[in-house]
Amino acid sequence: MGQVRKGEQFAGLSTALMTPFKNGQVDEAAFKKLIDLQVEAGADGIVPCGTTGESPTLTHEEHDRVIELACQHSAGRLKVIAGTGSNSTAEAIRLTKAAEKAGADGALVVAPYYNKPMMDGMYAHYKAIAESTSLPIVVYNIPGRTGKNIEPDVICKMGEIKNIVAVKESTGSMDQSSQILAGSDLTILSGDDSLTLPLMALGGSGVISVVGNIVPKDVKAMIDAFKAGKLEEAQVWHYRLFNFCRDLLSLSTNPIPVKAAMQLLGRDTGEVRLPLLPLDDKLMASLKKTLTTYGLM
Repeated sequence: MGQVRKGEQFAGLSTALMTPFKNGQVDEAAFKKLIDLQVEAGADGIVPCGTTGESPTLTHEEHDRVIELACQHSAGRLKVIAGTGSNSTAEAIRLTKAAEKAGADGALVVAPYYNKPMMDGMYAHYKAIAESTSLPIVVYNIPGRTGKNIEPDVICKMGEIKNIVAVKESTGSMDQSSQILAGSDLTILSGDDSLTLPLMALGGSGVISVVGNIVPKDVKAMIDAFKAGKLEEAQVWHYRLFNFCRDLLSLSTNPIPVKAAMQLLGRDTGEVRLPLLPLDDKLMASLKKTLTTYGLM
């Protein structure tokens, strides 16, 4: 079925893990429980220190420790794709090397934000990171947060570099994904839960999921149904998850509503770091309604 793609070791469901906090510190015990939850649900991988993991407010020491802990506690039960991106190429290299030393299976490298490099600078950034490590690199393209899209022809050119193997595609553009799939042998992973099934229909291989923190078994069931050729079953899961994601993630900036949901379900303190703030009482009531409608409360 279709072309063999470079990053298929990261196919399926990888959950973009939250970083639990308690009294301002990383809650390591809670983090281990989140990993165990993913193992029990049959997830294929986890992504520590991504957007959902509040990587922008982790100290360098915390960042390294969270990745180290993810690798240690996963103990080969899951793939660990460590978030190691930065808008500083030197810092991204340092983080990636630390993740490799910790035992990560791959690195998720977000496009350099704020600097807004030209496309040749974008390419040079990823090339320098890839050449500094033997880890497989997943390019994370999320222009809504970084301020600049990595153009698809540049991503295809990146795909010629041996250890750049996949793209976490968060542009929301089916045309961009189609161009990458047609023009390279890169694996595409959805960066938006609502687009996982449509992207897989184009030739995508799975998702790095936010809602997988809450309902990993359901996301996995949708992916497995599609892979087994059970399209109608996959569609049922898609629309169920689509409505849930829409109602959940529209409440506030990720990961605020996800952490609040995990708090209500007894899996996390719900604590976020400034400049993020917790949901107010009105939004919390909406969240409870959403969780009840889905059957979680």
